[in-house]
Amino acid sequence: MPSTHAVAGMITRLHDPQYARWASQIRRTGGCRQPIHLRGHVHHLDPATGQRPHSYTTVTEPDGILRVPCKTRRASRCPACAETYRADTYQLIRAGLVGGKGVPASVTAHPCLFVTLTAPSFGTVHTRREKNGTVLPCHARRDAATCPHGRVMSCTARHGADESRLGEPLCPDCYDYAGSVLFNAMSPELWRRLTEALRRRVARNAGLTLRELREQLTISFAKVAEYQRRGVVHFHAVIRVDGPEGPATPPPAWATADLLTNAVQHAASAVAVTVPAVPGEPARAFQWGAQLDIREITVTGDLTEQAVAAYIAKYATKAAECVGTLDRRINPLDDLTALPIRDHARRLIAECLRLGAFDELTEFRLIKWAHMLGFRGHFSTKSRRYSTTLGDIRAARTEYMRGEAITTGRLPLFDEDTVLVVSHWEYAGQGFSAGDALLTAALTGTPLPPSWHEGNANGLH
Repeated sequence: MPSTHAVAGMITRLHDPQYARWASQIRRTGGCRQPIHLRGHVHHLDPATGQRPHSYTTVTEPDGILRVPCKTRRASRCPACAETYRADTYQLIRAGLVGGKGVPASVTAHPCLFVTLTAPSFGTVHTRREKNGTVLPCHARRDAATCPHGRVMSCTARHGADESRLGEPLCPDCYDYAGSVLFNAMSPELWRRLTEALRRRVARNAGLTLRELREQLTISFAKVAEYQRRGVVHFHAVIRVDGPEGPATPPPAWATADLLTNAVQHAASAVAVTVPAVPGEPARAFQWGAQLDIREITVTGDLTEQAVAAYIAKYATKAAECVGTLDRRINPLDDLTALPIRDHARRLIAECLRLGAFDELTEFRLIKWAHMLGFRGHFSTKSRRYSTTLGDIRAARTEYMRGEAITTGRLPLFDEDTVLVVSHWEYAGQGFSAGDALLTAALTGTPLPPSWHEGNANGLH
């Protein structure tokens, strides 16, 4: 139940003379859980006449601020803004598969693969397996060995889909926590080396040098990182072959899906990245896991462009929440035992903090990215020629909204090339008071976040 403080704040807002304008601001943020508060003004000046065709200031707004969406990609922080990010990513990926947004429709004829690259094993973990719709025992072993810590390495449970034990090691003391976080830290470099090895392999198979290859084709990609329940990332990637000028030009006839598949298989097995030794930990060489899934993307087959785009876009809004960690940075001085996280995630975080203290591993910034369990790369990336950009998609949305504002009379119509725009903005806070959070949930139909606490001392989250 909401606290008395929250209810009182909600009533106060409802009786505010500027309530209608406040509600309009909230609706325009699209249900953002943690809107940014801005103070400032915008003046459009006509240099020839000195007149102001249009001016705006937050002085007259409720509380003297303008609330704008936070635009985070993390669904755990703001589902509304993350949904916008997901939709934009979907359009970006799909445009590279079937055309649109500057990409010709002829791109559908280009060889294109959906590739899943996994992490190696760092120890046996609880898992859920199915066969013909029947859930199988986790790790049923008749002659299971006993580990050095006295645990029998077997589990006969048939785990549920949301069971908390999924991803946790059968023996935490045997699990290679150091290897897990170091693989996460090195996975972006491992991906970069794979893309380079892929191009070299295609050139070799075609009997060309890399320079000659660039004159005949371009290999484009878009990828997203996904956390497995055990706390390591694996990558889903769309890899496409174009002509030398990108998607507008066809690739040579010899550049087939089979040739690309062979190149991906070779590159995934050939690349490795090393980590130097530190006290208590040997030098390591990381490679991709043995499980490599490569499937061709077709317009009419089982793996269509809609399915691939939706799959990649879904994971673009997620992080390490499925592992049971936090979605904020962790201070090295934090008491890990007091954090509301799973024991498995706690040990992964502790390993990041321990390894990050070694000078030899400083460049990997494990302490800074401890809440991400060592992963420090971008979740979704693409090559330059794959398709449009998120920036272009957002600019088109902004232009559309400006045109709508002019059509409805909220903005005057004037030639931007002849008008001087003078603006000043400053950050004034973020989030909602307890009462405003209740009212926003009712207005937008969005649930309150799990971390919301009635009667928060500062009133903002």
